[in-house]
Amino acid sequence: MAETDKGGWWSLGQHWADYWTDAVQRGLLFCDVLRERGDTYLDHQASGNPPVLVFDFDIIVDGRELDEPVNYALAAIRPPANCPPTDPELRPFVVIDPRAGHGPGIGGFKMDSEIGIALRQGHPCYFVMFFPVPVPGQTIECVWRAEKAFLRRVREAHPGNAGKPFVIGNCQGGWALTMVAASAPEDVGPILLAGSPLSYWAGVAGKNPMRYQGGMLGGTWLASLTGDLGHGQFDGAHLVSNFEQMDPANTYWKKGYHLYANIDKERNRFLEFERWWGGHYLLNKEEMEWISQNLFVGNRLSRGEVYLDDGAVRIDLRQIRSPIIVFASWGDNITPPQQALYWIADLYKDVEEIRGNEQTIVYCLHEQIGHLGIFVSAGVANKEHSELASALDLIDVLPPGLYEAVITDTYPEMPGLQYLQGRYVIRFEPREVDDILALGDGRDGERAFQVVKRVAEINQQLYDSFVSPWLQACTTPWTAHLMREMHPSRFERRWFSSRNPLLNGLSDWAGKAREARKPVDGDNPFWQWQQTVSDWTASMLDGWRDQRDAMKEMTFRAVYDAPLTAALVGLDPRRPYRVRSHGGGWEREEMLRLKRRELEEHYSEGGAVDGFLRLLIYVAIGNGVVDVRPFNAIRRVMQDTGLGEELTLEAFKQAVRRQTWLVRNDEKRALATIQDLLPGEAQRAMALELVMLLLSAAGPISVEKQQRLGRVALAMGVTAGEVPDAGEAVVLKKPRATRSRKKTAAK
Repeated sequence: MAETDKGGWWSLGQHWADYWTDAVQRGLLFCDVLRERGDTYLDHQASGNPPVLVFDFDIIVDGRELDEPVNYALAAIRPPANCPPTDPELRPFVVIDPRAGHGPGIGGFKMDSEIGIALRQGHPCYFVMFFPVPVPGQTIECVWRAEKAFLRRVREAHPGNAGKPFVIGNCQGGWALTMVAASAPEDVGPILLAGSPLSYWAGVAGKNPMRYQGGMLGGTWLASLTGDLGHGQFDGAHLVSNFEQMDPANTYWKKGYHLYANIDKERNRFLEFERWWGGHYLLNKEEMEWISQNLFVGNRLSRGEVYLDDGAVRIDLRQIRSPIIVFASWGDNITPPQQALYWIADLYKDVEEIRGNEQTIVYCLHEQIGHLGIFVSAGVANKEHSELASALDLIDVLPPGLYEAVITDTYPEMPGLQYLQGRYVIRFEPREVDDILALGDGRDGERAFQVVKRVAEINQQLYDSFVSPWLQACTTPWTAHLMREMHPSRFERRWFSSRNPLLNGLSDWAGKAREARKPVDGDNPFWQWQQTVSDWTASMLDGWRDQRDAMKEMTFRAVYDAPLTAALVGLDPRRPYRVRSHGGGWEREEMLRLKRRELEEHYSEGGAVDGFLRLLIYVAIGNGVVDVRPFNAIRRVMQDTGLGEELTLEAFKQAVRRQTWLVRNDEKRALATIQDLLPGEAQRAMALELVMLLLSAAGPISVEKQQRLGRVALAMGVTAGEVPDAGEAVVLKKPRATRSRKKTAAK
């Protein structure tokens, strides 16, 4: 018994010695990585805080040289050695990164990224970057004009038939992109809004506490105060600190502990990310005031209340002519799905209005990825971003409406695999505006934000009149610089660097620890105890965050839901909450009436392509689901048969939209006039056969579609033969290799 006790105590003592040897070594290596982080910060700052792109680039338009100079630039990305040369005939890609405190580059932070996807597919790729310090006098309106000039330059560089540029707006870059797309639709192709907030009041009760921040601070005056203390410049480090406070467990514990616990393999990843996270940029006071007053608190963008160019231009998101793709995630606590999507309900009461406005909106929801993961996760880049980018031509010709992009894995027995290039298949399922609203818990909770908006306006006027002039007289460039350097994010990096004489020997000690490294085993009881303590610490910080957020929401509701507060600021406490603040007026109604009148003349006008498309749309429009496999099959058919060989992508897109409208407007008339488009019997028979083959590319033809095929055959007077049974699938033959493949819309 004594020997057993002795052996147990000896084993425990050995575990203790192993644990402390490992702990000391980890501690030295951990501190040395923090020192390297500080050195990286100082080097990055000394080099002018360049973008953290992993790709080389050439600046082709420097915004500082424009008539209205801004600290923005348009860069052309050079493809790396492992990517094919860019093809100028392919659709160009443009990535706009967020200017929300950090520097640019997160959209091309890794090879598996938004930019990397475009380069691997041979697309010319451009990047809208910005410099650390804004030009004096620069405003959001100046940036808006510069970005329009950038996209015009890209369009001019690619005048072929590849299509307008595909533009990606990450986070805050998304709202900037929508403003450009709505005011210059001729220069913008499909747009992807990745984690971009457009409806700032939206959210779910008990979650999304960041939307209450403006109300808790009394409005937007604090942004002005910070800008005045910065001598006319707003420090982006404050925005970064706001993000960090949303998850204190990660900020104060989990991020550091994860590095400590995985010190042997996390060093490079940590330093790469911190180079971007610690590279804070500045905004002009006027820029931050515009953002906070018009977006964060005012929520004016999705309501059509943003005016630019001295009121001559109203930004109406319904004026965007190209497809809008929205990518959001349930794991995003900065831009939840409601803030990314509720603007649709702000603009349209139902899908019929979307179709009437000829707008195509596609959204894709991820289950769990966080906000930054939307831009930098390799898994997201290789799945969602890759599939959406690959399906751009299909998205560009989707009939107007609202769709959800559903991406699924393929399997060996899946029909139509020959029409897919990767491991996923993407389809677009029709949705209603009510499906968007069902993502949240209603909109009554947004009524309080109307009171916040009014309180913010009052406080802003008081601040501008009685406080701002005094502060502007007291601050200097030196005091502003001192305040920025004393910000905790900068101070800790500067202190924990090689410039601190107290850390002179740290690098040598870390080198010795690395040479003598003895990692502890995972089954060591003291290591397991350490993991448990870490989990407890994170859990306590999460609990504190939840209590803080609950108290914030309760206080917000008690103040801004109170009838007294509404009455004090001149609002009727019994007012109904109205989402749609404008309807377009009689001008829009007259425009739509004339458009309908013009389109109705096309029932009997057109050629073989129009007839073929009308047949396909009539049969497929039943359930409205659009699959990428039939679309790819259409390309092969048009290449093999020469059908529509001279059509450009834009003409093909218009033909699809025109025939979709005609079928939806009057199915019977569309069917009765089909023979006017396909006058020959052999031509009609071939078109019907092609439609049957294309529909089977996505799997067995449904009973509903079989019935529609029968009605089509009867209307055309064609003996269709035996329509494929629901359990059958027809395989389309490959195109003849000898046929010339011109660059048409089918490609």
